[in-house]
Amino acid sequence: MPSVLFFVLFLSSLHFSSSQRYNSLFNFGDSMSDTGNVQIATLPYGMTYFRNATGRCSDGRLVIDFIAQELGFPLLPPSQEDHDFSRGANFAVVAATTLGFEFFNERNLSRGLWVNASLHLQVDRFEKLMPSICGAPQECKDFLSKSLFIVGEFGGNDYSTALFFAVPIDEVSTFVPHVIKTLKDGVERLIQLGAVDLIVPGVLPVGCFPLYLTNYPTTNPEDYGPKTGCARRYNALSWLHNTLLRRALDELRRKYPSVSIRYADYYSQIIDIALNPLKYGFTAGALRTCCGNGDGPYNYDQTKRCAEKDYTVCSNVSTHVNWDGIHMTEAAHRVIATGWLHGPYINPPILRSGQR
Repeated sequence: MPSVLFFVLFLSSLHFSSSQRYNSLFNFGDSMSDTGNVQIATLPYGMTYFRNATGRCSDGRLVIDFIAQELGFPLLPPSQEDHDFSRGANFAVVAATTLGFEFFNERNLSRGLWVNASLHLQVDRFEKLMPSICGAPQECKDFLSKSLFIVGEFGGNDYSTALFFAVPIDEVSTFVPHVIKTLKDGVERLIQLGAVDLIVPGVLPVGCFPLYLTNYPTTNPEDYGPKTGCARRYNALSWLHNTLLRRALDELRRKYPSVSIRYADYYSQIIDIALNPLKYGFTAGALRTCCGNGDGPYNYDQTKRCAEKDYTVCSNVSTHVNWDGIHMTEAAHRVIATGWLHGPYINPPILRSGQR
């Protein structure tokens, strides 16, 4: 009996050491992980967990919130407010792009940018805050070596900015190498500042989201996945981005062999949810919006979006994957966070990565 008790205590200590080994958590990204840098939403955003709109583009918590809670951190404070950032900060901004203003301005697309908060500017913000977070450069190197960095997702808004202005998808695909190079450069900047443990998510399969399915329909059944119902050409764009991103991360691993750089696979995880919604408890499937008011199959109407006009909220949010047409419900964020914390959508998983 004592040996069994010892074994249980040993396992508990392993979990504690892996989940408590970080002294801070830093996040960069867009609306998938913004926790309040842009306060654009009102209720019913935030209705499930916070009972109030917090700037999160969901009914409740996001993947980054579940990760912070599991690692024993407070929910990450938005970096653009006055907070104590000694245990981490969130630099993500709703509608943020990877590429800077100039790239879109040169292509006459800058009018489609909601914010000027590119990855480069988010890293700038982090660098300016570093002295107040960790002190002198060498102190920061030591501090950041025990911190976890999540960089992304980035890229979705770079492509949607062009797609929403009717730029052909083949032309939008030419943006991908620019996005990946800028994302790679941003990750490398963080490494040079002292980051040694980074997670870089790929983009989501946007062809599975009601906004794209509703706004860009076709009459050809071959344009849709026979099992998922997702739009193939938009998912192909996401696939291209993720393929090039993984190559770029491999290059960084070879250049910085002592740094842990892990890819988080949003794409495969959401495709699995779309294929097997009941496996995850989603009886409403993956393609139907919870908060919206459309007459079509996806409950999405661009003129009646969630929290704007004549919208309705589904009676049981937890059965839905999609919240407002492009963002996910808290229930979906929880499932995805579990796939990152315990596997298999990050290798090694966050809670089983151990000491490097």
